[in-house]
Amino acid sequence: MALRRPALLLLLPLLGCRLLAVELTSSNTKPVVQEFQSVELSCIIKSTVTPDPRIEWKKIRDGETSYVFFDNKMQGDFATRAEILSRTSLVIKNTTRMDTATYRCEVAAPSDTKTIDEINIQLTVQVKPVTPRCIVPKAIPVGKTASLHCHENEGYPKSTYSWYRNSEPLSPDMRSNAKFQNSSYTLNPTTGTLVFHAVHKGDTGRYSCIATNDAGFAKCEEQEMEVYDLNIGGIVGGVLVVLAVLVLITFGICCAYRRGYFANSKETGESYKAPAKPDGVNYIRTDDEGDFRHKSSFVI
Repeated sequence: MALRRPALLLLLPLLGCRLLAVELTSSNTKPVVQEFQSVELSCIIKSTVTPDPRIEWKKIRDGETSYVFFDNKMQGDFATRAEILSRTSLVIKNTTRMDTATYRCEVAAPSDTKTIDEINIQLTVQVKPVTPRCIVPKAIPVGKTASLHCHENEGYPKSTYSWYRNSEPLSPDMRSNAKFQNSSYTLNPTTGTLVFHAVHKGDTGRYSCIATNDAGFAKCEEQEMEVYDLNIGGIVGGVLVVLAVLVLITFGICCAYRRGYFANSKETGESYKAPAKPDGVNYIRTDDEGDFRHKSSFVI
């Protein structure tokens, strides 16, 4: 049905304003790519009457804004690994984790009624986890608490963790697997911590951990954990032996003192020395005197 002339005249200004306004769109506003791969940030001019609009790309990361494409040139490190595709889209080659950011496509069209439009593209660069660092105690006595740790900090998004014993996965819910129903543990997939509240002999085995995110996974090597019985009788026997040795040592020292092995040499008279005789004087001891007497006088 044809529109009446007055109604058509009323619509023309509205149609004209739309056609004279620069408008952008994108085929994907949240692209995801793995590290070291290429990605296209789609920016499409949906409508404009300006024959040669000005194109700019900016990167917004951690609250800071920098130019990617300005004055018809790539800026910074993008000069060697980025290019403009189909007049407005941006292609980044060999992406790195530092490329994760918000990218803004801005188009200025002076001939349009609405001269500027922009669109934001949120780029996520996924990073595969590296081999996690695993800490497993080598030996734990029965009934004690054992803590196992697994962590890596390179992957993006952040990794989640799963533990294995003898190549069999430990479920966060220990009751879901009959083999682990006798165990008493807590598994945190976010932190990678596995805690046995009271280990028993059945917890002995080879333990390993896998870190996983959307980009891939990585595994640490198996480590042996032994659970052993605490020999109370042996400990008591050892204490008694030590006490017996201490008693014998004490008794021996006392006997040595009594027999004089540790007596002072002054008390035994070993250090006594007879007084020296002056030259020209002789002493004679008689039975009657009971002491020394003069035999000869000094020669003057």
